[in-house]
Amino acid sequence: MESRLVRTDPDAQVLVQTQSPERPRAEVVFVHGLEGGGDAGYIVSMSHACLSAGLVTHRFHMRTCGGTEHLAKTLYHAGLTGDLLAFLTQRKGTRRKEPRLPVFLVGFSLGGNVVLKLAGELGDAAGELIAGVCAVSTPIDLSACARRIGERDNHLYERRFVKRMRNRLIATGRYSEEQFRNARSIYAIDDLFTAPSFGFGSADHYYETQSAGRYLDRIRIPALLIQAKDDTFIPFDIFDHPAFRSNPNLTLLATEYGGHLGFLQRHGRRFWLDEVVTEWIGTRLAGAMESVGR
Repeated sequence: MESRLVRTDPDAQVLVQTQSPERPRAEVVFVHGLEGGGDAGYIVSMSHACLSAGLVTHRFHMRTCGGTEHLAKTLYHAGLTGDLLAFLTQRKGTRRKEPRLPVFLVGFSLGGNVVLKLAGELGDAAGELIAGVCAVSTPIDLSACARRIGERDNHLYERRFVKRMRNRLIATGRYSEEQFRNARSIYAIDDLFTAPSFGFGSADHYYETQSAGRYLDRIRIPALLIQAKDDTFIPFDIFDHPAFRSNPNLTLLATEYGGHLGFLQRHGRRFWLDEVVTEWIGTRLAGAMESVGR
């Protein structure tokens, strides 16, 4: 695996880890979830599946993640698309002398919000950089999901996330442990640290403006959203969104079970998600080849 730092703006570098098969057909960029990284089980598993399918894999780390806390002057947040866009743009530039391969984005949880929002922001121009986007277990309504994870049945999960967020923020060297005395929830950290760092003012305004749900109707490339109805972090009713009825580019694949980034099965590949995503990409590639041949 090749690991490299990519400068995405004058004050930030992000980590990207790349693996390539012998005869690549396309490229896939994985974007991890909250406090995750390229070594997350769901990314490791899908990377193997994609490589076996002939796809170059890029494990994209959001700023300050993957041990890069010291390489950015600002944090990451759920709607920060600029770093990913910078990587895609640079990638396109370096491939001008090579055959261009289609690029697909696959985002998990918080990363799903990032990839959907980017596709919506780019609108009609997205096709120049991205062939398709897949979002798994995605909080398209950040406010509703912050409330859900703050409920009693998620208390242990939220404590774990808060601990990781606090430790990463302290590791940047810009915060002290004392500042987190009253930050005991994800909402509190977003309200006290994330939102002010990017000029959103409050967590409520941050959630309102950075949720991918605001951008779904603008997506002009194929987009697959995979969501379990029993996801303990994400209330399924947020997917009763008008864009799924009005925008033909969106496909919602809803399962009864799967939890948050689970999706195991008894037969075939144990990780059902890997099979679904690689087949979806393969179908998009076959359709593109068929169009070229006409």
